[in-house]
Amino acid sequence: MDLPVMPPVKPMLAKLAGRIPPGMHYEAKWDGFRAIVFRDGDEIELGSRTGKPLTRYFPELVAALLANLPPRCVVDGEIVIVRGDRLDFDALLERIHPADSRVRMLAGTTPASFIAFDLLALGDRSLMNAPQRERRAALTEALRDAADPVFTAPATDDLDVAQEWFQQYEGAGLDGVVAKPPGLGYRPDERVMVKVKHERTADCVVAGLRHHKTGPVVGSLLLGLYDTTGRLQHVGVCSAFPMRRREELMTELAPLRMPSLEGHPWAAWVDEAAHARSRMPGAPSRWTGTKDLSWVPLRPERVVEVAYDHMQGDRFRHTAQFRRWRPDREPEQCKYAQLEEPVSYDLRQVLGG
Repeated sequence: MDLPVMPPVKPMLAKLAGRIPPGMHYEAKWDGFRAIVFRDGDEIELGSRTGKPLTRYFPELVAALLANLPPRCVVDGEIVIVRGDRLDFDALLERIHPADSRVRMLAGTTPASFIAFDLLALGDRSLMNAPQRERRAALTEALRDAADPVFTAPATDDLDVAQEWFQQYEGAGLDGVVAKPPGLGYRPDERVMVKVKHERTADCVVAGLRHHKTGPVVGSLLLGLYDTTGRLQHVGVCSAFPMRRREELMTELAPLRMPSLEGHPWAAWVDEAAHARSRMPGAPSRWTGTKDLSWVPLRPERVVEVAYDHMQGDRFRHTAQFRRWRPDREPEQCKYAQLEEPVSYDLRQVLGG
């Protein structure tokens, strides 16, 4: 492979904001695996956000990219899986598997798509220093004949349209809007874009904690919601506390600590088969490797209000953010029914935009 921009390249990143800024180039925020595609003739590599190759996990996408991309190019985009009329991130997670036979089976049953949104090189020319507006025009031209499952991300310079997308596209599984300075060159690993994501709040039961990597202070709180059968389901964690607050939380939660898992709703978490019946703190897997996933059980008696962006199935898609304790709430009131559901929106309308 001999391209004007060679792997690995870390993608340009975004910082979080509370509202969509004016005077920018706007795109939907896709919920998938960020990937930079390097193509030189018959050679192709899919680089992940960390720089590690994703190529072997998506053989069907390699074939599609060879059929739809220019012979020599570097394209930034997102690998997604579409199920029905929305994105399915859980199905995407399943694709990262060590067994080649399973990878190829899933390539047939849950094929991936690629959403292109930036062009870093074309032919013998690097576009890294070209302004965003020029890269976008070149991308649109280079992929004008591309077909499913390779798409060019919808884009606009109209703030009103971007705000409409922010409201509508969540129903198709997307999670916000990205704003890019139109005159800016491509800046690997720099947070020079702006992302605006949905934020909602929910009252959750605190049923456990994990220690911080630095020692016996709170690293994260384990959150639960009751389902319609009365079973407490693990829905995610909240973290990102200042160190002093981590220490305070250990003191605040000390009265709730249980001497063992006996009698706890998630007592069977070490039993792999039990995870098929109920959501509990995860057991070690190919994603976590040797990471310590042990946790301290707490009596599920305290309620916390957390902020979250959206749900992935029956859990929070991303880490929730601590907002406040809710002493006025009973744990049994913390149910899935409180969660807001976005209005459904057909993903085909997004990709056709």
